[in-house]
Amino acid sequence: MGALDIAIIGPALPAIKSAFNISTRDASWVINIYLLMNMLSAPLMSKLSDIHGRRIIYIIDVALFGIGSIVIALAPDFTTVLIGRAIQGFGSGGIFPVASAVIGDTFPKEKQGSALGMIGAVFGLAFIIGPIVGGLLLMYNWQFIFVINIPIAIVVIYFSRTLLPSLVKKRRKKFDLLGTFLLISALAALSIGINRIESDNFLNSIVSWQVLPFVLYAIIALPIFYKVEEKAEDGIIKIELLQNPVLRLTFLLGLCAGLAEAAVIFVPSMLTKTFGVSDSTASFMLIPMVVAMLIGALLSGRATDKIGPRLTLMIAGLLTSFGFLLVGFKGDELYWMYSGGILIGLSLAALLGAPLRFLVNSNTDRGMRASGQGVVTVSTGTGQIISAALLGALITSLGNSIQSYMSSFLFVSIIGIFVVILAFMLPKNNIAQIKT
Repeated sequence: MGALDIAIIGPALPAIKSAFNISTRDASWVINIYLLMNMLSAPLMSKLSDIHGRRIIYIIDVALFGIGSIVIALAPDFTTVLIGRAIQGFGSGGIFPVASAVIGDTFPKEKQGSALGMIGAVFGLAFIIGPIVGGLLLMYNWQFIFVINIPIAIVVIYFSRTLLPSLVKKRRKKFDLLGTFLLISALAALSIGINRIESDNFLNSIVSWQVLPFVLYAIIALPIFYKVEEKAEDGIIKIELLQNPVLRLTFLLGLCAGLAEAAVIFVPSMLTKTFGVSDSTASFMLIPMVVAMLIGALLSGRATDKIGPRLTLMIAGLLTSFGFLLVGFKGDELYWMYSGGILIGLSLAALLGAPLRFLVNSNTDRGMRASGQGVVTVSTGTGQIISAALLGALITSLGNSIQSYMSSFLFVSIIGIFVVILAFMLPKNNIAQIKT
């Protein structure tokens, strides 16, 4: 349900634009506000699940998602649609980290990779069926795209009440309000500032009042946040998570995964420009990449169990680099474009899926597990917003031509090399002693 509402929104955007008579730039906030609230919610909901137990927080997250869906379906104006998407995104932010933590709590270590791979596979599945389901529901009314979430949410909440574990810390500590404010405000400022960068006027927009104050605040607030967490009795992100060398590498790998993933956003535009196809045809041309993501998520989960996350990530890094190199050098030829896309799909599934989540579960105890999963979500989201802005600026600065897209993908191929280097630095047993 959480993945589907990212994949299914594409077909709905034209209908929403028409219903409320809004511009394409305004309509983009239907996606942006969901992703922003998702990233802001992840550390908070993850921490609350470590304190209050997985079950209650998971139920609250799913309920918020359902409530947001109701708000959108009944929205009388576009502002209300955005409020509903914000509520959806805030609920969704806790769903995946908490689910990953539940696997760490309940599955034996030798089976966690496969289980985490199944969670990753839903993204590939969602992006395959999302456009199809969206197109069918649009035959009736665009609101049905969101109404469909409500019965799903009810079913998930019903079974969550009996199936999910509910383990609560006996001793409650003072909640880290200052750290929570600093982290969420810094992430929000960074996201808003970067989203306001104009790719066709990159340098001037960076120093504008719409961008610079937000970015500067994030740069100042994040080091202050680290100092606050060092002294906090029970920080929103325990400082032990950031001091663990394996987890630091894991979070950096998450950043790299986000940097690489954002490049996929520009593939449909490249396809329309290179092969002269329509926007809808370009979307269908992504199906091999998406199917590869579905298969790659399952394979990387099994590989994590069999050969470990270290080697799995090294292979994924090589595939990432090779895939983007193919698109960068030969992307104007259909065969090589599809070949590179399949390699990118396989590699991104591993980078975004089981190996990183497994590393967090292996290097945290039950009381910090969801918080660690939340940091992976935040690091990946940060990579996405930074990469989207930089690649957009690079493509525009190089003339928005076919060659500019290909050159930008050559730049992304370097990220795969960083992934290999970072993964190589991981210990072979995947575990480092957490400082206590």
